This record gives sequence, structure tokens and C-alpha cells, in this order.
Amino acid sequence: MLSFYTLLCKEVLRVQKVAFQTLLSPILTALLYLLIFSHVLEQHVEVYPGVRYTAFLIPGLVMMTVLQNAFANSSSSLIQSKITGGIVFVLLAPVTYWEFFLAYVTASVVRGLAVGAGVYLAALWFAQPPLQFPLWILLFAVLGSALLASLGVVAGIWSEKFDQLAGFQNFIIMPLTFLSGVFYSIHSLPAFWQELSRFNPFFYMIDGFRYGFFGASDVSPWLSLAVVSGCLLGMAGFTLALLKSGYKLRL
Repeated sequence: MLSFYTLLCKEVLRVQKVAFQTLLSPILTALLYLLIFSHVLEQHVEVYPGVRYTAFLIPGLVMMTVLQNAFANSSSSLIQSKITGGIVFVLLAPVTYWEFFLAYVTASVVRGLAVGAGVYLAALWFAQPPLQFPLWILLFAVLGSALLASLGVVAGIWSEKFDQLAGFQNFIIMPLTFLSGVFYSIHSLPAFWQELSRFNPFFYMIDGFRYGFFGASDVSPWLSLAVVSGCLLGMAGFTLALLKSGYKLRL
């Protein structure tokens, strides 16, 4: 696993070198969302009995930040390597596609968890949501970030320029994230939109993650775990097949 470890260190160091962009910037963005929405809706919305809206909002923002940064890490690293030609040195090295996949996904999970932890710690100044089931929180954070990291690898492989990658993020990742219940409970939606939300895998990641804080959720946490795990296995299998074929990397 020396190749995996080396590539993993390279990716983690890349995150550290531009920490202001990869770590501090998303934390600040999440805090701005928290400041604005909590100020406007704090006195008007109560999702769970006895839970302030700000406390309800914090887990959603933390998980949203984890997912977005996990995707951004693997996708941006790959597209930069392809455009600058640095991917050649990785492909020439004795790195199996399994090690390639695990290194990029693990580094993205590390970045996602680091940013999420930063957002959570900074948000404690606004409210302190309870931690009912910490293991559920960690489980959904790891599974969700791994899923988005795998999707980021696919996006990085498919994209040939930054515009395509930006389109992938703006028209797929961002809408699915914002329509996943980060800022609201789906029970507050009309029946049609409630049913439509159940086809959004991001909803199950957010809802399962929030269950770890409050012990309450819109759907069963076991259903959320099954959906997220299934999506991760499917995406990981597709990504590994793509890497093995050398699509847009070796061809």
C-alpha cells in the first residue's frame, strides 16, 4: 500500500498548501448562511418540539459543507492534474486503480470532515445542538463524504476543462444539496414535493446525519443508512470501472 500512502500524502498536502481556500473559506461561507437564516427565521420556525431553529440548522449546514468539500476536493484535484499534465506522473507510477481510487476518496473525506468539524465548532457560538448518537453522526459523515468524493472522481475524469466541472457542480451538486432539507424539514412541504424529495439521495444523508444530533428525523435512520450505503457501493463500483478502463485518462 506504499503507492496509496504516497498518493494520499500528496493529496492531503495539496489541501494544506491552500488551506485558506480549502478549509477557511467554506467555514466562513457556512457561518454566513447560519447567521442570515437563523436571524431571519429563529422566531418563526420550530421544526422539532423544543429545538431552536438555529440548533436545527447547524447539522444541516455542517453536512452540506462536508459533502460539497468532499466533491470539490477530488474533482478539482483531478481536473488540475489533467490540465497541467501532472496526471501523467501518477499514471506512470506503479499505482493500481484501487489505490488511485482510495487515495483520492480518503483525502476528500479528510478534507470534508475537517471542514465540517470547523463549521460545527464555530457554530457553537450561535447554538449548541445535542449529540444524541455521535456514532451515527460520524457514520453518515464518512459515508456521505465518500459518496461525494467518488462522484467527484467521476466528474474530474469526465470534465476536460473547468467550465464543465463548474457546470457539474452548479447544476447537479448545488441544487440537490439545497433541496435536501438543509434549511427545512420535508414535512413542511406540499405532498408532491415531499415525495419528490425522497428520490434525492442527499436528503437521506442530511436526515440521517441530523438524527445523530436530535434522535429525530423525517424518515427512519436505518432507511437513510441503507440508501446512502447502496448509493456509495454503486458509485464506487462505477468509479472503479471507469478508472480500470482508463476513460479520458489513458486514452
